Amino acid sequence: EVQLVESGGGSVQAGGSLRLSCAVSGFSGDYGVAWFRQAPGKEREGIACINSNDGNTYYVTSMKGRFTISSDSAKNTADLQMSSLKPEDTAVYFCAAERYRCTWYSHNRGRSISIRDYDFTHWGQGTQVTVSS
Repeated sequence: EVQLVESGGGSVQAGGSLRLSCAVSGFSGDYGVAWFRQAPGKEREGIACINSNDGNTYYVTSMKGRFTISSDSAKNTADLQMSSLKPEDTAVYFCAAERYRCTWYSHNRGRSISIRDYDFTHWGQGTQVTVSS
């Protein structure tokens, strides 16, 4: 059984940093792990994704710059480092995983990419991040 467990959420002041971690278990082969977030009253949005086999990373264009995804194959974790946080980053953050590799979509002749939640089967319970001004 595939399980994902997030940790590292909490409260931080604007301009601060947080590091979220997603512990992945139960996969027998390669997989892709993505981070999403959902703010109150808003749709869930993708942030970034990383492949377990080659470490390739894919960032949703609007999220590039302040978010960094990384993985530790020995620990089977995928972390999301967040910096220069803003109150609008307040949301529940989820990690999600799918077999083989990340699924992502290219737009505007490769100028932007997106990651869609419906491509991911396995989800963690979410962790709250609150950024105060």
